[in-house]
Amino acid sequence: MDEIQDFQQKVRDAAASGTTLSIRGNATRAFIGRAATGEPLSVAGYRGIIDYSPSELVISVRAGTRLADVEDALARENQMLAFEPPAFGPTATLGGTVAAGLSGPRRPWSGAVRDFVLGINCINGQGDYLRFGGQVMKNVAGYDLSRTLTGSLGTLAILLDIHLKVLPRPETELTLRQACSEADAIERCNRWSGRPVPLTAACYSDDHLVVRLSGTERGVEDAAGKLGGERFPADTPFWQELKEHTLPFFSGDRPLWRLSLPPATAPLVLGGTQLVDWGGAQRWLRSELPADRLRDSVAAAGGHATLFRGGDRSADVFHPLAPAVLALHRRLKSAFDPHAVLNPGRMYAGL
Repeated sequence: MDEIQDFQQKVRDAAASGTTLSIRGNATRAFIGRAATGEPLSVAGYRGIIDYSPSELVISVRAGTRLADVEDALARENQMLAFEPPAFGPTATLGGTVAAGLSGPRRPWSGAVRDFVLGINCINGQGDYLRFGGQVMKNVAGYDLSRTLTGSLGTLAILLDIHLKVLPRPETELTLRQACSEADAIERCNRWSGRPVPLTAACYSDDHLVVRLSGTERGVEDAAGKLGGERFPADTPFWQELKEHTLPFFSGDRPLWRLSLPPATAPLVLGGTQLVDWGGAQRWLRSELPADRLRDSVAAAGGHATLFRGGDRSADVFHPLAPAVLALHRRLKSAFDPHAVLNPGRMYAGL
């Protein structure tokens, strides 16, 4: 409790003096969002697994706990974080994972980070200690607010204790690779997603569609026989390299854009190189195209574009919000952090 009280006092002092705080864990995701401002306040020392009930599929963890430590504890019980979060570094914390709201290749088939957050204890911008949700699914009080804090990049509250639902690891996994065009890859992924096929990842890169099947040995073998393609074992490094952005595609200095689109959207010609993830719903783009032109093209296709890495982080990084949605964001910021103490401007200017 001494650590929590220390955090509370620092927030109250900042609110009283009109200064700001830059909330962080071990900064492995510091490149996400607009440039951070304010006095650094680290929660990396607030760590440890509070409670883990494998039979209940629930784990409670302090925000400063390393993501790798959480995953190791789950692996010993043959369980996992089903949203397959990217770490972007060995010291990544669970708090940063939830604050960033990023999910890996399994996301379209298993769910996003917020789908597994059962509850969050936190400190708001006035130094108040708050509890939302709980450790079981039936405890719904504050459940939606826990999901609201997920992906907020520390702009609403300092995350402290996080309660998550976990899932068993699949019995077996198999990766298949097929040579095809981007259009064919998108069509196949969307067709297969509408069928009883145990897909858990689908990526198109270097003129090949790569998919992962997960489930029972018989189910995976039956599906693999129907889909066809070159086979790779469960321990292939491809999905880890995709998740952590260590594939050759992600190297280089050109700005990296994350495009979120309806999964059946036809290939977009945007003057750069692309990698298609999530069966077409997430597309990574390396391009020097001006932000307004790129976003207009993506919006015309029903999606939005985020400058994920590189480029000008003092300008808009996330896709501009519609007026009504921006007004809602302002109301949330005002309710949680009326003095704009916590990570001001990290997501959008003025928030």
